[in-house]
Amino acid sequence: MGKRKIVLAYSGGLDTSIILAWLKEHYEAEVIAFTADIGQKDELDGLEEKALRTGASKVYIDDLRDEFARDFIFPMFQAGALYEGQYLLGTSIARPLIAKRMVEIARAEGATAIAHGATGKGNDQVRFELGAAALAPELEVIAPWRLEEFRAQFPGRAEMITYAEEHGIQVKATAQKPYSTDRNLLHISFESGILEDPWFDASAEENKDMFVLSAAPEDAPDVPEYLELEFEKGMCIVLNGERMSPLQVMEALNQLGGKHGIGRVDMVENRFVGMKSRGVYETPGGAILFAAHRWMESLTMDREVMAIRDSLIPRYSSIVYNGFWFAPERLALQALVTESQKNVTGTVRVKLYKGNVTVAGIKSPVSLYNPNIATMEADPSQAYNQSDAEGFIRLNALRLKVAAGVDKRV
Repeated sequence: MGKRKIVLAYSGGLDTSIILAWLKEHYEAEVIAFTADIGQKDELDGLEEKALRTGASKVYIDDLRDEFARDFIFPMFQAGALYEGQYLLGTSIARPLIAKRMVEIARAEGATAIAHGATGKGNDQVRFELGAAALAPELEVIAPWRLEEFRAQFPGRAEMITYAEEHGIQVKATAQKPYSTDRNLLHISFESGILEDPWFDASAEENKDMFVLSAAPEDAPDVPEYLELEFEKGMCIVLNGERMSPLQVMEALNQLGGKHGIGRVDMVENRFVGMKSRGVYETPGGAILFAAHRWMESLTMDREVMAIRDSLIPRYSSIVYNGFWFAPERLALQALVTESQKNVTGTVRVKLYKGNVTVAGIKSPVSLYNPNIATMEADPSQAYNQSDAEGFIRLNALRLKVAAGVDKRV
């Protein structure tokens, strides 16, 4: 029999570079490095060569951007997902796709295990492993940061950097890194290091260089820019008159939103593993798409359907955040979401200005808004009789009056 095979989710950073070499040495295994291209841009430059030099027997760098936008980002936005009222789930939604492709490679290569570089304190370990459990429960998952022998050898970054130097592993790292980042098509996140102090002002003038995807709102153009987004069944298919794929929509909106300082979020969130953490996010295209989609729904979605869907947003968002993308409850909710979107069709005009996205017009061939009924002037359709409101109010007031009478007797 040949050597044991392990597929490693590899980014080329300090942690996964060290882990690649450590897995090969510790398990005497053949390590296959896998990197998902989900929009990291120049972070992928030279990655294959580096992985091979570090000891990988084979390297996969798969362009998954189309699938990411079409099958993960857009369905999530149809659901109106927003974790804890602020976070557009940029990191969370990428993990199930990475897990899915990693499992496919493991099976194709005859690997018996997959490995990742997520720490034992974070959410990503849960997301990767729940995804793998749903798709390939037979595969072993190796998480070095949770292994005592790994932590004993690498108690801190200094030891990892020393190991890299001794083994000829080139890493762009120093003993003191101000923060960590994660980038994809939907967003870039910043956490740890200097951001662990929630009093630290990431938006201050002296910290402008931290941001990658967006201009500071105060430095954005002084003239607003207008966009038109056309939706079909809750999916944006046309931008400014040009038909686009989900990937093209995201790339174009990222550029336009970034120019106007759209989509910055600084928050303290609740991790699934129990602790609070502070994260700073840039989601320029996603912020525009989220707002436009919501406005399109306001014109075309039935009130009670919207109420049911909206009541499920916290649940759906937690499902994505916590790593249950492939779980039956998410699939069931997605079916409801898909049904709710069947008439979310039309055009939204938005204005981008100094970090803000403002609605500037909505129209739809299936609009539920009837100006003849909504008008404050005489109703030519006679569809609404104002006198009917008296009985409507009386019936809705009945329980309040009964309760008021009880309160007086107590």
